[in-house]
Amino acid sequence: MKIQHRPSFAETICDLRIRKVKKTFFEQINRLINWDDISAIIEKDYSKGKSATGKPSYDGLLLFKMCLLQYWYGLSDYEVEDRVNDSLSFSYFCGIGIDQVAPDHSTLSRFRTALTKANTFEKLFANINKQLDEKGIIVKTGALIDASVVDTPLRPKGKTKHKITEDRSEEEVSVEKDYAPSVDKDGTWLKKRGKFHFGYKKHYVTDDEGLVIGVHTTTASKNEISNLEEVLDSVNIELPEDIPLKADKGYQSEKNNELLKKKKFKNHILKKAKKNKQLTKWEKRFNKLVGKTRFKVERTFGSIKRWFGGGIARYRGMEKMHTQNIMEAVCYNLYRSPGIIASNSQE
Repeated sequence: MKIQHRPSFAETICDLRIRKVKKTFFEQINRLINWDDISAIIEKDYSKGKSATGKPSYDGLLLFKMCLLQYWYGLSDYEVEDRVNDSLSFSYFCGIGIDQVAPDHSTLSRFRTALTKANTFEKLFANINKQLDEKGIIVKTGALIDASVVDTPLRPKGKTKHKITEDRSEEEVSVEKDYAPSVDKDGTWLKKRGKFHFGYKKHYVTDDEGLVIGVHTTTASKNEISNLEEVLDSVNIELPEDIPLKADKGYQSEKNNELLKKKKFKNHILKKAKKNKQLTKWEKRFNKLVGKTRFKVERTFGSIKRWFGGGIARYRGMEKMHTQNIMEAVCYNLYRSPGIIASNSQE
């Protein structure tokens, strides 16, 4: 006979504490965000229609909140459906009554696809950042920029026969897309620090504290130096003129220097040694000073990877990967916001 495990007193207390933390966090987010604005944006692009049984389909805001839960807790479509049905704190956050059933995984998948095609996630990201900005959560004293590789498990098997782009190379290698059907054909190869990657790059612009204010998605082989303008154009809040833009030396070029002048940013891109010309003492000191803040964008990538399992592609194709990168940014900003508000109130 199988003996059923009974939780110990310590396990019970631990579970109650975790539930309390979740409930507190969800209450903070519900107070922080005006969900009516979010719902209005979704309703413009998402037609609920009827379910298979002929009943009205689920509300778009409920489905968007389920998307947030997915990223915060690293859940699949199937798993988030189960958790919303089983967890009081999850159902409370989504606005589902105890006698109601959560949308199934296929409904959530169709919702995500519809909003991806309509670029709705871009609009939602911009609106949420606008709300955070109005509450003084986003710090507009400077901007940081960097890129991170997102590997996809849908990669070619065995040794590649294609040429591979080296990280920081200004020459991008174009490849024939003669991959097997199982391979994500929007992905490309990149060699970085001796390791081979296949997939995408997410390019983030953050404020001085690492909150994400712009997202641009490319294939992995795309060099950062060549698309700085597109990345800066993705910024979705208004920034003051003459604030410093900090980036690593991979963005250093005459073209980018002129671009920053045109956009009225102070150029705080790290200085790069040239052939037969070492950095001066002033340039080394400049790099050291910039590095004291620039690391915060790297911390953002690292935190998303640790907290939400970022750095691995959940979906196939450039459009859906852009949705993933945006949702990770939204979840990161919201996750940090209650702590920032508490810190600001103590100053």
